[in-house]
Amino acid sequence: MKLIIATSGASGVNLGLKTLKLLPNTIEKHFIMSKNSHIVLDKEMQSSITTHSDKDISASIASGSFGTDAMLIAPCSMNTLAKIACGISDNLVTRCAAVMIKEQKKLILAPREMPFSAIDLENMQKLATLGVIIAPPVMAYYSEQQTLDEMENFIIGKWFDLLGIQNNLYKRWE
Repeated sequence: MKLIIATSGASGVNLGLKTLKLLPNTIEKHFIMSKNSHIVLDKEMQSSITTHSDKDISASIASGSFGTDAMLIAPCSMNTLAKIACGISDNLVTRCAAVMIKEQKKLILAPREMPFSAIDLENMQKLATLGVIIAPPVMAYYSEQQTLDEMENFIIGKWFDLLGIQNNLYKRWE
């Protein structure tokens, strides 16, 4: 599996980075980072990950012929979500998202801001109609998380479920 993980906006970037860290080694990982994401990545992660600058619109992953299987944007700012909904591809994150939509590949957006405005909800509805999965980092209490780490694992586990990646990151409903 070829998977793109991108972060947009700084708040919650640790969740995107933790997602990368927990991905199985069998997955080909490509990471698009904002300036702030780049600083955190350099300090906290050892890389078996191909990283791409958000400014590099000519990166291999910007082409449908590269053959990416799926993309997760976590966190996804409302600005990035709105650009994707309107077909604006002015950086590598939005270009890759546009490719996922046109190639009918799995695209998961994890919007991070709340409350959602009517405009945000309209953009999410438009994208959902196109097959984009809207999966904000929302807790479920049945898995009885006690720590922030367990809460993050629950959210990441749910994203992995959507991507078809087997995991045991959270307690499942019984």
